Amino acid sequence: MISPCLEVNERGHLAISGCDTVELAGQYGTPLYVMSEDEVRRVCRSYVQSFQKFYGGHGCPIYASKAFSCKEICRIVASEGLDLEVVSGGELYTALQAGVAAEREHFQGNNKSAGEISFAIESGVGDIVVDSFSELQMVERIAEEHNTTAQISLRVKPGIDAHTHDFIRTGQIDSKFGIDLVSGEAMEAVRQSLGLEHVHLKGLHCHIGSQILEVEPFVHAAAVMLELLAKVKEELGVELGHLNLGGGFGVHYTEQDNAVPYEDYMAAVSAMVHEKCEKLGLSQPKIYIEPGRSVVAEAGITLYTVGTIKEIPGVRNFVSIDGGMFENPRYALYQAEYTCLLANRAGEPADYIATIAGKCCESGDLIQEHTPIQRPEMGNILAVLTTGAYNYSMASNYNRNLKPPCVMVSQGESRIIIKGETYEDLVRNDV
Repeated sequence: MISPCLEVNERGHLAISGCDTVELAGQYGTPLYVMSEDEVRRVCRSYVQSFQKFYGGHGCPIYASKAFSCKEICRIVASEGLDLEVVSGGELYTALQAGVAAEREHFQGNNKSAGEISFAIESGVGDIVVDSFSELQMVERIAEEHNTTAQISLRVKPGIDAHTHDFIRTGQIDSKFGIDLVSGEAMEAVRQSLGLEHVHLKGLHCHIGSQILEVEPFVHAAAVMLELLAKVKEELGVELGHLNLGGGFGVHYTEQDNAVPYEDYMAAVSAMVHEKCEKLGLSQPKIYIEPGRSVVAEAGITLYTVGTIKEIPGVRNFVSIDGGMFENPRYALYQAEYTCLLANRAGEPADYIATIAGKCCESGDLIQEHTPIQRPEMGNILAVLTTGAYNYSMASNYNRNLKPPCVMVSQGESRIIIKGETYEDLVRNDV
C-alpha cells in the first residue's frame, strides 16, 4: 500500500488505521472522506523531530491549511507543535475557532482584501506574508488605523522553476505570487518595509511549487534566499531573523511516484543553510517550512459506491460512482493521477482496466482513466487513495450535489469531524 495507514485486512477488505472501509461505507454512507489521525500525527511528529535534529528547534514547520481545513485538523496539527498557514479570512476564522493562537498563524495570499487584513491585524496574527507593494501600503494603513504594529514578512519570487505541473509552479518569475527577486523589486520592498512606522519586517518567504519530487530545487531556493538575506544585511545594515522556505514536498499518489522521504529534504536543505550562513557571515535565521499536502494527502481516502458499468468494446470501460468532480475536481483540473481499488476486494488482482466516471452532467467528470482495478460489480465500494489534500478543500456543490461528510479514524475507532450536507443546506442562503 502507498500509505502506512492502509492495509488489506483478514477479510480481504481495505482497512485504514484499523477500520474496515467497507464497514465505514455502510455506517456513514458514500461518498465519504476518511482521514487517518494516526498518519497525520506521525507526519507532524516527523517534521517537528527533523527541526530538532537539523536546526536545534530554531524554527518550526507550518501546516498549510489550504490542503485540508476544518476545526479538527487545525486542533490536531497545532497540538503536535506546528504553526498554521492560512490564505483567506475563512481559513483564519476556522483556525481561530479551533483554538489556534493567532500569533501562531501565518496569513498568505496574493490579493488579500482590506477586510481580511483588518481581521488579521485585529486578531493579532503573528505573520502577515505581504505579496506586493500595494499590499504593503494597505497593511501599513490598516495597522495605523488600529494603532498597532503589524508583524510581516515578504513573499519573494526566487526565480526557480520547480519541475511540476504548470498550474502548481509558483517560484518562477512568471507567477501571480510574490515580489520579484531578479529585477531588484525584493530589495526595494525590504527598504520600503523598514521605513514604515506601523509594520515590523520579520523576514522573508518563498515557495517554489507543489508535488515536487526532487530535493535540488529546495536546496537551490534556500541558497538564493540566504544570499538575499546577506545582501539585506550588507546594504541596509539589518539582519532579518525569519526565513520561510515554503512547502511543496511530493507524496505518493501512485506506486510510480518517487516521493523523497521528508527527512531527506530536511537534511539536504539544512546542510545548505548551515554552510551558506557560515560562508556569508549570517546568524542562522529561524527556519520555517510549510508542508500541507505531505501532512494530510496520504492520510486520506475517499469511498464511493459503484453504480452503472458500461463496457464499450475496443474503447473503454466506464465504471460510474456516486461522487465525481464536485468532491474531487483534481483530475478534471489537471489530470491528477490516483490509485483506485475495490475496497471489498482489495486483496485480489487489479486486472480490469476502468475509466472511473462521476455523476455530474459533464463529459469531463472523470476521476481516473484507463486505471487498473479489481473487476467491479454494481454496489461494490471503490476507494480512491491519497485524497486527504485538495479534495474536501476544493469541493463544490456543482449540479447541486451535496458535499460528503468526513470521518476521522484512529486505532480502529471512527468519528465524524465534518457533517455531510443536506438538501436544506443547499438552499439555506437562497432568497
